[in-house]
Amino acid sequence: MRRPNRAPPAATKDGPRTNDDIRNAQIQLIDQTGLNHGTVETVVAIKMALEAGMDLVEISPNNNPPVCKIMDYGKFKYSAQKKAAEARKKQKIVEIKEIKLRPMIDDHDYDVKMRAMQRFFEEGDKVKITLRYRGREMAHQEIGTKLLDKVKADVAEFAKVEQDARFEGRQVVMVLAPR
Repeated sequence: MRRPNRAPPAATKDGPRTNDDIRNAQIQLIDQTGLNHGTVETVVAIKMALEAGMDLVEISPNNNPPVCKIMDYGKFKYSAQKKAAEARKKQKIVEIKEIKLRPMIDDHDYDVKMRAMQRFFEEGDKVKITLRYRGREMAHQEIGTKLLDKVKADVAEFAKVEQDARFEGRQVVMVLAPR
């Protein structure tokens, strides 16, 4: 019994097609100076690119005929790579920091948590406040509600409530985002 022909799949190239990869008979040609030559035979355009010491790069493959430009493809890829790296560098990933509170928190402990929360907001991060009840504290949930209202009032100038307080078992969770 013969085995089926398991040829490896054709490698798909990322990025635009260049030179001999362009399969259309005619293309819309733009030269290296930006001058539009109109519709030209692909073979003629490739010769023009080679004479200029550059590549023929398919810019807009979906047009009819496709738009191609004579340019230095290596330089084009390099500048695109640099642009992408610059965009990644400027990108800020918003993290969610968590602050855990108890209903009977002392004033100084509360102030320390508020300073940490303010620092998180200045860094552009979101803050998840978790208020945990233990034992008989569940009988006095109004104390925790007052505490969360106080937190909302204290951070109102530099943060907004993204997700209001909601119960999850023995704890209340609230998410704040920087303004």
